[in-house]
Amino acid sequence: MKRQRGHMRRIAAALLVFLLLCAAFMAGFFLRSQPALMDSLGFPALEGQSAANDSSSGKTTFDSVSMRVSDVENLLAEFSLDSVNLDEATVGVLGAMMASTDDPYAMYYDPDRYNSYIKETSERSYAGIGVVFSEYNGRAYAADVFEGSEAEARGVVPGDFVVGLDGDESHVWTMTEVVNFLSDHDGTSVVVSWMRPTSLDAETGLEYSTTLLCKEYVEENVSTELRENVGVIRLRQITANSTDLVRQAIEQLTAEGAAGFVLDLRSNPGGYLSQAVDLAGLLLRSGVVVEVQTNEGSSTKKVSGVTVTDAPVCVMVDEFTSAAAEVLAAALQDNQRATVVGQTSAGKGSVQVTRELTWGGAVRYTAAYYLTPLGHEISGVGVVPDIRVSANEGVDNQIIVAVDSVRSQLSS
Repeated sequence: MKRQRGHMRRIAAALLVFLLLCAAFMAGFFLRSQPALMDSLGFPALEGQSAANDSSSGKTTFDSVSMRVSDVENLLAEFSLDSVNLDEATVGVLGAMMASTDDPYAMYYDPDRYNSYIKETSERSYAGIGVVFSEYNGRAYAADVFEGSEAEARGVVPGDFVVGLDGDESHVWTMTEVVNFLSDHDGTSVVVSWMRPTSLDAETGLEYSTTLLCKEYVEENVSTELRENVGVIRLRQITANSTDLVRQAIEQLTAEGAAGFVLDLRSNPGGYLSQAVDLAGLLLRSGVVVEVQTNEGSSTKKVSGVTVTDAPVCVMVDEFTSAAAEVLAAALQDNQRATVVGQTSAGKGSVQVTRELTWGGAVRYTAAYYLTPLGHEISGVGVVPDIRVSANEGVDNQIIVAVDSVRSQLSS
């Protein structure tokens, strides 16, 4: 009997221990789910548990970059022992944000860089190194090199990208930044670091540096030549007075005996879209010149009226013909007003807008795309010539083919 009672006591004791263990387990489970209570008892909440709980709620609420950044900013402000460098963080976050888009021209300017960007340069002469600059995917490159310039003597050729100026290679240099920098150093020598890629899209290539004196260059934007009965007009850039200059050139060459024309747009980086439309109107009686696509829809630019000439025309383009110059070439091609000769153009058929931000920085983004009158994209595609002719060193075979094309039209 005593043995039986002892056995019962052992069973009761074991049952009591089991119940106490169960109670402890349940209490622990409850407390782990209550981080505030654990903290009040002197037990820190588990790091992994806190992250898991926060992330589960974030799936439906943190659906914008600003909300996610704000969440991290608040967390660091409350728990981190270190502070955030606001300017560095802004450059990093917004730079990465712009780079994450499919827009190759999107970028963030910090206040200092933006102040340099907005300096007025549109009315300046070619203060610099004898190079006309353009821009491709946000990078400045030499679209044209003046004959007899120091840059030409040092071996700079169209297509060479600017990598750095006076040793500053800390960021990608845009066209405006390069022009401003060189203009600000008028009268002094500047070390320009270049990269010569195999194509405009290449990220690497031959790198070299030149030390060049910055000075004002006065170069005629429009030059003419009469080759027997064919007038050749070279337009370097589409500036605010290009239409008047080209009209005068056509009238002068006509008076000298020109019966047809070659419009040379090679290495032309573009310029004013309104002038490109007006230039098309010199040669095109009526029709669509360009379609402009924005977030708000599409609009077209048309011309109608009296042309300055109805003579046969050939337009020359190359891989450095860009932007508004491509619009002009495509308009004359799609309206069957001109034959296009040369190489496929740069494919820069877009418009960038730079907007200042409240703290002094700015963002640049693509706001519009150009389409040809037949609806073909220019951006990333370019204008494909009717007659493809590669450039040869020594002899300008492209202009020979263009002149012959006009003559064949005159004789037919």
